[in-house]
Amino acid sequence: MWGDVLALPIFKQEESSLPPDNENKILPFQYVLCAATSPAVKLHDETLTYLNQGQSYEIRMLDNRKLGELPEINGKLVKSIFRVVFHDRRLQYTEHQQLEGWRWNRPGDRILDIDIPMSVGIIDPRANPTQLNTVEFLWDPAKRTSVFIQVHCISTEFTMRKHGGEKGVPFRVQIDTFKENENGEYTEHLHSASCQIKVFKPKGADRKQKTDREKMEKRTPHEKEKYQPSYETTILTECSPWPEITYVNNSPSPGFNSSHSSFSLGEGNGSPNHQPEPPPPVTDNLLPTTTPQEAQQWLHRNRFSTFTRLFTNFSGADLLKLTRDDVIQICGPADGIRLFNALKGRMVRPRLTIYVCQESLQLREQQQQQQQQQQKQEDGDSNGTFFVYHAIYLEELTAVELTEKIAQLFSISPCQISQIYKQGPTGIHVLISDEMIQNFQEEACFILDTMKAETNDSYHIILK
Repeated sequence: MWGDVLALPIFKQEESSLPPDNENKILPFQYVLCAATSPAVKLHDETLTYLNQGQSYEIRMLDNRKLGELPEINGKLVKSIFRVVFHDRRLQYTEHQQLEGWRWNRPGDRILDIDIPMSVGIIDPRANPTQLNTVEFLWDPAKRTSVFIQVHCISTEFTMRKHGGEKGVPFRVQIDTFKENENGEYTEHLHSASCQIKVFKPKGADRKQKTDREKMEKRTPHEKEKYQPSYETTILTECSPWPEITYVNNSPSPGFNSSHSSFSLGEGNGSPNHQPEPPPPVTDNLLPTTTPQEAQQWLHRNRFSTFTRLFTNFSGADLLKLTRDDVIQICGPADGIRLFNALKGRMVRPRLTIYVCQESLQLREQQQQQQQQQQKQEDGDSNGTFFVYHAIYLEELTAVELTEKIAQLFSISPCQISQIYKQGPTGIHVLISDEMIQNFQEEACFILDTMKAETNDSYHIILK
């Protein structure tokens, strides 16, 4: 999937805060995209390169090491991972939805491909079918290596269409290169670089480049001084490595397939006898013991890539000492408030929380015993029995979401749940609807009972 975050360029107003020690740093590798940069980019702004959809573009992989630098990779292969990702932060936030929409509209297509016949020096090229925007391969830095890539999505596919003629959104091409670790796995990061691109329909990039050039020719010499010249090739600039994050998809998918033809009723504590361990909560709180390198990764994972260079030498303790006003002053109001809340680990509360316990035969017997003892004992649970309930957190407040959450809780497929009912007055079964769930009380408790469906191997769930 598309990754959560992206190393955005450092803006002009932030340059004074950057550490000066990287200004003359010689990088171990250099990546050159053989496509001209736009002449309509102001000085100090990042370059912008126009590409045609589906056209093969060469990226030269150059070994830029000084003599004696990184001797451990001499005579060995390295692995490079190419990605095409969103540049705009707004689209990064909805990246998964954007990609799923594109996949739906373009079934079988990929965002990024390697033109293998034209490429030189690449070994074992791979494209994961579930990661449409990512390709990878091995290469020998000592040998000539050129990879030809094709980008199949266009920038206007992700524009909010309202009246036509909208500008396309920019993408980024990012390359991360790794060497082998002691176990022979390519996980030790060596170098990362990226550049900004826009992708047009075939021949559209050439027309756009020509239009930009004609606009610049009409400007006065004084105005032209404010803009960069157009370079014949695009040099990818150093950036932070792409964070390796596993995306957890909560929507129903073939991954829910289960060998269970039914789920058995639990004994004793009201929970299933095959009850799985609940997944760990998705928390990513920054700790005072976090190192500066780990803090950088945390900023990436939480979509603060723009500020990674500003906080290069900050440890977890340094970041946690920042006040709300400090963060807003550094990052601006919108991102500052978001970063402050993330530093303090403030979680967004779910819209609705309910508690469920699965009914069993033993539970029914114990309830009958408690009713018989009710006249003699004030507390029906004084025999020491207690029942385990599980929390279900709902965001969409729909019957489909409740079905998925119950299926997830008991490790079955949502397809095995035919209907969900709520036991109403006089024991009637009322079909659960979205409107009914929206009227559930917060922290309501339910006992789940199951009833075999008449037509197939699925079950009805009854909330009591």
